[in-house]
Order: sequence, then C-alpha cells, then structure tokens
Amino acid sequence: MSATQPPKSRRAALRRITAASLENAALYYLQRFDGTAAHLRRVLQNKVRRAAAHPQAEVDTEAAQAWIDAAVAKMLRLGYIDDARTARSKARGLYARGTPPAAIRRRLAAAGVGAEDAEAALATLSEEEGENRDLTLAAALTLARRRRLGPFRAAAERQDRRDKDLAALGRAGFDYDTARRVIDAPDAEALEEEMS
Repeated sequence: MSATQPPKSRRAALRRITAASLENAALYYLQRFDGTAAHLRRVLQNKVRRAAAHPQAEVDTEAAQAWIDAAVAKMLRLGYIDDARTARSKARGLYARGTPPAAIRRRLAAAGVGAEDAEAALATLSEEEGENRDLTLAAALTLARRRRLGPFRAAAERQDRRDKDLAALGRAGFDYDTARRVIDAPDAEALEEEMS
C-alpha cells in the first residue's frame, strides 16, 4: 500500500451518501438477511452516521433521512420486506430452539416487529403445533432435550445437577413451575405423553 493511498476502511467511509447508494445498501443487506422495516432503517441510519463521523465527509443528514425513508418504502412496496413473514420465520426458528413464547415476543420486538405481527406469528405457531399444545412447556422440553437437562441427563447425575438444570431453564426465560415440571419429570416419554 502506498503512503498516499488511505487504508481500505477509511476509503469506504469517504464514499458519498446518496439516495442511490442507500437504496443499493438496502438491496445488498436484504440479499443476505431477512429483516424488518425498522431494522433496515437502523442499518441505513448507522451507515449514514458512520459516514457523517468521517472528518472529510459532507453528509446532509436531513436529506439522508428522506432517502432512507424512500429506500425503506420502496423495499416494502416491492415486497422485499414483509414484517409479518419475518415474524413468522423468526418465531418458528426461536421456538424450534426451545425459546418460550414470552421470550419470542421480546426478541421480535427487539428486531423491530410490531406487536400485532408478533401476536399473529405466535398464533400461527400455535395453530401449527395444535391448539391444545402448551407452547411454553413444549419449548422447555425442546431446550431440555437440546441441552441434555433433567430427564435427558444420565440418571446418576440428575439429582446432583437439578438446581443447575432449573437455573438453565430459568435463564432461558421459563417460569419456575414450567422448569420444575420438565426437570422433575420421571422421564422424557412421560412428559411428551402428557403434552399430547
């Protein structure tokens, strides 16, 4: 690298922020990630903020905000962003990993999903799993299976590790009664039969 050429990271920061560059950044981001409108807006605002922080940059932040709004609106209009679809996808993925519904709501809210879309995603998940199925208990069972807690642990270790297993489910967002019900179950089959 020559002495006159700035490092790559500084060269990237010198790029001008325009309506076209923000739209291209939005498209590039959405090619790699499925996000919400609010999250895409934050990504683009961070791009503008980083560019504006550069000493040689001349960024009109008011114009940039209008360009961000236009880029997000275009992505919504073209169907590249669909908060309801993203909420359903994220809810399914989190539930499959053993995340309780209350924690799924919080994670969706943090991702920029509105309350209506989050509730609709959980309702869809409930329909897919069966109306009578306790989603919280099923998620706790899934997490216990994944982490080999409670009835999925070797019988010789269960009593010694009981408190740690309860704490693990508590940290994951499960209430004490649900955690105790899973950890103290005589075996996994009994718990699964109880749920069906």
